[in-house]
Amino acid sequence: MILIHGVSAEQINMLPLSFLERSILNKKQNSPVVYRYDSLGALHFELKTRASIVEAAKALDASGADFADFDKSRCNEQFWTRMENGGFQLRSDVLPSDGINDIFRNGKRYAFECSMAIVMVLYKGILDILPKQTFNRHFQDIILYGWHYDRDLPLRKIESGLEVYPGDVQYFKNPDYDPETPEWQGENVVVLADNLYFGHGIGIRTSRGMIDALNKARRPFSYTSAYLMDEVVILEYELLRTLPLREERTETDNEDVVIAHIGSRKCSYPNR
Repeated sequence: MILIHGVSAEQINMLPLSFLERSILNKKQNSPVVYRYDSLGALHFELKTRASIVEAAKALDASGADFADFDKSRCNEQFWTRMENGGFQLRSDVLPSDGINDIFRNGKRYAFECSMAIVMVLYKGILDILPKQTFNRHFQDIILYGWHYDRDLPLRKIESGLEVYPGDVQYFKNPDYDPETPEWQGENVVVLADNLYFGHGIGIRTSRGMIDALNKARRPFSYTSAYLMDEVVILEYELLRTLPLREERTETDNEDVVIAHIGSRKCSYPNR
């Protein structure tokens, strides 16, 4: 169920929502788990962002971007610099929003592996929700390399016991993968709907489809099946919604002075 102090269920149901947003809302309302929000705006922001991430995943799937391990990755060098480790670093003369958008507009000029794809999808989903200037201010100096991401991209990993919703990230593990193809030791995926996932390199499949694809990359004569791990990576939506508040304004000598926001120090989440 959803609880917001001072807000009734009727007010919640009056939110203007898309079909996907409404389905997420209904699932949360009918859940035995209690979901608490600070405001109606916080709930609305989460629903909109989840739907935006789903659309970003579908857009990346349709972009024509290829799957490749780090040794064979490629990028559009008008926007990104390919690093020695196979990751992509945003060029200093390119806005973060332009760099992310180019991946989705000119996908055929890119090739990368599945964990990088997930981070790209999250950035794109957020870019399409936040004001562009806010995105560009908070996500500077982007480096795309595996699960390497900016500190201002607030992610949390839950090991088990959490309900899963569209926009969440999960992992299909292939424990007996063929050592000749280590890139298929698993697949990072974005949840699109109940039992529907996007994973770069495999595409949009059901859980059975993901498992069948990974099972084809097992070591010879193996009968150990791939499986969906019981862990979820979720966005901290309220931290994301309040990103602009990290820039505090003060007045000195009758002039507005902007106090610098928290730096864009990088963080990482193991992708395997």
